[in-house]
Amino acid sequence: MHRALPSLALGFSVLCLTACPTKAPPTVETRPPPAPPIRVPAGCEGSQAGEYRHADNPAFRYHGEDDGGTLSLAVVRARADGDAGTEPPESSTASIVLERTPGGFVGETRATGFTGSGAPCPVAFPTELVACDDAGLTLRAAASTSIDEGCRPSRSGPPPVRLRQVLLRDTPDAGL
Repeated sequence: MHRALPSLALGFSVLCLTACPTKAPPTVETRPPPAPPIRVPAGCEGSQAGEYRHADNPAFRYHGEDDGGTLSLAVVRARADGDAGTEPPESSTASIVLERTPGGFVGETRATGFTGSGAPCPVAFPTELVACDDAGLTLRAAASTSIDEGCRPSRSGPPPVRLRQVLLRDTPDAGL
């Protein structure tokens, strides 16, 4: 019986060691990496809200709202009587939505396009804000896009050409 006691003591020691709670390793607080910096053209950091007109065709007018991250420009029409005022935007008119991102001040122009058979389709044109100054905004946007009969972007045809568009800031005395 003398021999059973040491093996019983050894078994009891192993059982105690495995049953004891172990100390958890210290937790390391991990933080997500910092967000990449927003990159926009000089002068575009502040609010670009306001009223604009297209430099080449003043009949195209825009109402801009800016929350500091997103600039939304709703296309509004000049009044039929030729007055410098504008009618409120309509839900079917075009709009431009641009986001301040690490990749630039980018987004899209949203409008209604038509298939070859004349069916209306929502379309989006890539758009980028490339300059902001006291005079207004300079955009670079696709001039056209192709859609198939299912309102999907067409897989054939040339890539869209991006054109420079200048929107001049309307001033209170612009209509005088």
